[in-house]
Amino acid sequence: MFGRHKTRMPSAEEALPGRSQEMPLPDRHLVLGTPLAGPWPEGLERAIFGLGCFWGAERKFWVLDGVHTTAVGYAGGHTPNPTYEEVCTGLTGHAEVVLVVFDPKVISYQELLKVFWESHDPTQGMRQGNDIGTQYRSCILTTTEAQGGEAQTSKVAFEKALGAAGYGPITTEIAPSGPFYYAEPYHQQYLEANPNGYCGLGGTGVSCPVGLAAG
Repeated sequence: MFGRHKTRMPSAEEALPGRSQEMPLPDRHLVLGTPLAGPWPEGLERAIFGLGCFWGAERKFWVLDGVHTTAVGYAGGHTPNPTYEEVCTGLTGHAEVVLVVFDPKVISYQELLKVFWESHDPTQGMRQGNDIGTQYRSCILTTTEAQGGEAQTSKVAFEKALGAAGYGPITTEIAPSGPFYYAEPYHQQYLEANPNGYCGLGGTGVSCPVGLAAG
């Protein structure tokens, strides 16, 4: 029954109703030892990226110097505080995303964008490899106006690099972030807790020209 919906974004009227209760969270990040939820130290910024299955996506960011904490969750859709099972139906509109809290004095947003672009194939629409559905779409959900500008500039530059390598247009959604809903505790730092866990994330092998003008 749900298969018909998986690659089409639902309207707000079609979306599952969700709930008011927030997801419980572990006290600390399994790798970094930092809280998954704020308030965080002054001067840190938030970034939100969707690049397919969030298990492998989260690991791409927690290994970076300057990243204070990471968490996986759901964003970009309609349903408040959804469960993983609800997101999998395609009837929430949410993507699987990673919240990255970082120190811009140590690592720039452009450097995070480079990791984002190079860690997946952003030309696949409502899928990532064998993972098919709106929850696996590529997206950058920005938390500041400056992030929006940098994301758009990097998209133009990387699209040219991808085109030269034979890839089609980028399908990544770039939009201001709405609410970020934390995923269930067992999803947080999943590949640290389950070293042999599945991760189908793979890039294109094309280098993203960080810091270069789009023109």
